[in-house]
Amino acid sequence: MRQLREAGLASGHADVRVVVPEGAAAPATVPAGIFASAAGAYRSGQRLDMQSLARQAGVGRATLYRRVGNREQLLDEVIWWRARRLLVHQVRATAALAGVARITAVIGGVLGAVERDKPLRTFVESDPEAALRILTGTRSRVQRGMAGALENLIDLERSRGAFEAGLDTPALCYAIVRICEGFLYADVIADRSPDVGRAVTVIEALLLGLDLVHRRQPGMGGSDGGCGAGGAGEPGTRQAVGVRHRA
Repeated sequence: MRQLREAGLASGHADVRVVVPEGAAAPATVPAGIFASAAGAYRSGQRLDMQSLARQAGVGRATLYRRVGNREQLLDEVIWWRARRLLVHQVRATAALAGVARITAVIGGVLGAVERDKPLRTFVESDPEAALRILTGTRSRVQRGMAGALENLIDLERSRGAFEAGLDTPALCYAIVRICEGFLYADVIADRSPDVGRAVTVIEALLLGLDLVHRRQPGMGGSDGGCGAGGAGEPGTRQAVGVRHRA
């Protein structure tokens, strides 16, 4: 049992290096003291004030901007750092899973944690336009980083023969990320209540429907498979949801 646990830990650590190559460390491109102050202000729900940050760092505003960029760029780094830590935890926590079950569990764990993230919710409510630019904009570190980590995870499961689909990874990730954003930030985007549970249900159905490995498994729908008629998709759904609640 101990050997199995150690093997699982080793696998989790190795997978983290593949899925989140930057790891969970603070960004080296931002001076440590400035980054710590910015991260602390964000975590406490305060508006990040660049003038105040410059005074704390003992530099002028022009110098601060040269070192860290503008306010949104610095917030982008802070939020991406927090997201990387979350991703690392989820990748390690799901090391015993494979294929659709693992991909869905990681996504569900991340979405659930983001939904409960009070500093992020405060930011979205107080400055929705800036928040959406950072969280969903194609040029932001957060959006590109999360999409890249998802691509890495899917490619990792593909390389192990645990997942295969006729759709290329970038296109699949684009669809999944947009589903996540649509349900997670529904209150800002579409004046609807956020619902990450439904997001995970839709994403799992998408993955199960595309997964050729799942279709080839006995009792999972046969050659005409997918998750159609009856409960072809149910075993995977129960497993992934169970892990998501434990993550």
